[in-house]
Amino acid sequence: MTLKNIVWKEGKYFVAQCLNVEVSSFGKTKNEALKNLDEALELYFEDGNVKKPLKVLQAEVVSMRVKYA
Repeated sequence: MTLKNIVWKEGKYFVAQCLNVEVSSFGKTKNEALKNLDEALELYFEDGNVKKPLKVLQAEVVSMRVKYA
């Protein structure tokens, strides 16, 4: 199974999130965040009662401006 993940820096940590299932993790480095995400995904799929992963064909980063109320 091939999963698509995104990584970004948030404060002093990197956050890694899987786009196919609702699983994310973080670490002090990009590689650590991805390693932690890999472990979290293994635990997620270890449970037999998980939803079928969403198929993500093409992910695109899109900027959006919002106004706060």
